[in-house]
Amino acid sequence: MLISLNSKVAFVCGASQGIGKAIAYQFALAGAKVILLARNEENLSKNVFELRQKTGIEHSYICCDISNQNDLESKVKHILEQNQSIDVLVNNTGGPAPGKLTDAELEDFQKAFAQHILSAQLLVKLLLPGMISKNFGRIINIVSVGMRQPIDNLGVSNTIRGAMGSWAKTLSREVAPYGITVNNILPGYTATERLQFLLEQTAFRNNTSYDMELNKILERIPAKRLGSPDEIAYLATFLASDYASYINGASIPVDGGFLFCI
Repeated sequence: MLISLNSKVAFVCGASQGIGKAIAYQFALAGAKVILLARNEENLSKNVFELRQKTGIEHSYICCDISNQNDLESKVKHILEQNQSIDVLVNNTGGPAPGKLTDAELEDFQKAFAQHILSAQLLVKLLLPGMISKNFGRIINIVSVGMRQPIDNLGVSNTIRGAMGSWAKTLSREVAPYGITVNNILPGYTATERLQFLLEQTAFRNNTSYDMELNKILERIPAKRLGSPDEIAYLATFLASDYASYINGASIPVDGGFLFCI
């Protein structure tokens, strides 16, 4: 089975590094024209240059803080004014800071809600008309296994992930008649910059080492290893394709068997 995204335009958030970058690369290799969004312009410029070299396709980027709604809306509207509709949207952004719910401030929830829920809602409102006009659209949300099984010391993250899951499920039912699907990918422990940061924070808090905290995690994963960003990206590429037209409203773990729930 050859997955082709030829003639498709994909908008990938959080694409300067980690999972977002891997998804942008796999989409491009499958033939899509990709618009990368993130805050780090140096990384974005480098990624777009590499993708152009690899694929010969004119990819582009938007440098923007996704929680800045006015800036995000203005820059996305500029793309749409150039008669460029978007076929595939990947909602992906960095997770909230670690910590217990009992230590969280209201501002932590407000920031996380804006970064995850409000940005996704804004992008859908902007891009949905173009998808409806084509009778085709793919909305893929990179969430977390914490949506199904809360993870210790990620109180705000667990809360927001659950809200994202409910938002996506509701949206999937509303847009299904227009040939549009909405699905969630739930990464488990994946070798990303965020996981490295979380492990370093945990080691500092517990007065242990990075390697000790990593080994604790590996013991809990049946596969006994971390996932790679590419393994998330492969699923995203399939969900973006015509092959996944009857998969809608699903939340799919990519976690090496970590989750206990069915």
